[in-house]
Amino acid sequence: MSSNDIDPSIAALLNESGPASPSFGMDFEKMILEQEAEKKPKKDSFVPEVDLSIKEFKEVTHVYNDSPADWFEDPNFYKTAIAGEGQASQRLHQVLSKYLTCKDVKDRMVYRQQVIMAYWEFIHSIAPKMADKNADITKRMLVRFAVLLPSLFKPEQKELFEKTILDNETNEPVFYLDEWFRGIATGKIKCSTTDEVRQPRKAGNPEEAAVQEQQRLMQLQSKNSGKLQNAEALLNVKESERGMLEAELKSRIDNLCDHQPVPGCDPHKEGYTETQRKLLSDITNYLHQLSKNDKELTKALNEYKDAMEVYNSVTDKIAMGPDITTVNTGDIDTEFETVRQMAKMTCGRQGNQFPIFTREFYHCLPQGTGFRENVVNILKWVESIDPGAFCRIHKNMPNRIVPFVVLLPTYGDYGFCWEPFDRYNRVTSRGRIVVPMYPRDLKIAVLTAVADLRWQVAKEKASYYWMEEGLTGQYYEWIDKQKLKGDLKQYFIQDYVLWMTKESDGVQRLDKEVRGIFWRNIPFPQALKDTLKTRSLVYDELCKKDRNREMSDGY
Repeated sequence: MSSNDIDPSIAALLNESGPASPSFGMDFEKMILEQEAEKKPKKDSFVPEVDLSIKEFKEVTHVYNDSPADWFEDPNFYKTAIAGEGQASQRLHQVLSKYLTCKDVKDRMVYRQQVIMAYWEFIHSIAPKMADKNADITKRMLVRFAVLLPSLFKPEQKELFEKTILDNETNEPVFYLDEWFRGIATGKIKCSTTDEVRQPRKAGNPEEAAVQEQQRLMQLQSKNSGKLQNAEALLNVKESERGMLEAELKSRIDNLCDHQPVPGCDPHKEGYTETQRKLLSDITNYLHQLSKNDKELTKALNEYKDAMEVYNSVTDKIAMGPDITTVNTGDIDTEFETVRQMAKMTCGRQGNQFPIFTREFYHCLPQGTGFRENVVNILKWVESIDPGAFCRIHKNMPNRIVPFVVLLPTYGDYGFCWEPFDRYNRVTSRGRIVVPMYPRDLKIAVLTAVADLRWQVAKEKASYYWMEEGLTGQYYEWIDKQKLKGDLKQYFIQDYVLWMTKESDGVQRLDKEVRGIFWRNIPFPQALKDTLKTRSLVYDELCKKDRNREMSDGY
């Protein structure tokens, strides 16, 4: 949109005194100052729990609805979206009007910065209303896609956004911003961690105290759900191990008890053969293994029973407690500041910080726009090449735990990991990654987020020895040997992107030593390895080293 044009939605609201001095009409001023009645959110489970039995993403084939909705067809969209937030609405309207009608380039840059500040102030005011699933769809679309003026769409862009799927049909923890605020406000998602120490909120009345207790129980249930699944998975492994040992034992006992008749000495039978005598030591060995397995299985069974008892107890308490009907404004305020920082980080210092959707800055293809379904399909692709991307090891068992994915309507190009897991539940809690919705390359934005997650999980696993052990230790030693300066993690993220986009196709772009580090610590699936070794001697040599390690105890 050129500086000489003004959006008709705003023009209709400006006084007849002209665009140079925009002001409100009396009707619109009343609309702004009226606060909308708060609606009570319904109790539901739109935040999927961690399920360790799920091993992969399902491919999303239903990416768009067949016919567009009419979200952006309302001629009063702008009025409805901006109204009801008092001074925040008024300030945004004023500075946006000045920005769109300004002709001077320098003044326009000043108004642009004012629009950015006023917009985020407005979002801060509107965020608590997202706690209601049935909140006004206009305000939800504003928070979700940053669409304030539908006339800033191109016709084909408007149709594309109106075809997007409103609710989460993927059952994956991928959230638009309005859904994220809703999860935080209702206590279904914990606030993102920050460097500042959060002060506990004091309950002002019995109802608020009951709500806080209900939220605490819901968080406890989520934590215990992961523990229960982990205990059950370990129990299943031990039961499976016992079954295999017993089958081997039965087979050997059957062979041991099979005696051939002695010719001419019926009904007498021969003694143990040499092979059967060897079975005696095998049977003794299997009995020792079964004894060890029984101890481990008994322990796992007791842990499972304890976890089940705690989970059922918490579930019963939640069922007897009240529905959460109030919004946790303290958590919303805290999370809003975090989200504001996240938005800046997706763009970087030199990026486009403008927060409102406009065709001037949106240049994505439909499949390159950060809609939930597109992001889930990219995550599926990532996992197909890097099967361990979302796995954390606990008791020598890999637990697949998909992180929360927050989709922010920004023009940033960088995804990142905000936290690798909950500091109070490292075993089964979800991490958090952030993905911008309108990047130049959505696949790269997702890859940078996954790379950041991988680095932080590996670093936390190695703890104090992260510069010496594991993936981070090996990579740090290589960087130190090369005497490279700069952000170590950024080097890793760049190499991870090359590993996933180039090396996975047999195009060699990494240093030989880095390729070896990634091959060992971020391995491709075996089928892809078998394909790569036929394309180049480099990968064939790495496969030979794999076989050598398999034959040694150190693999």
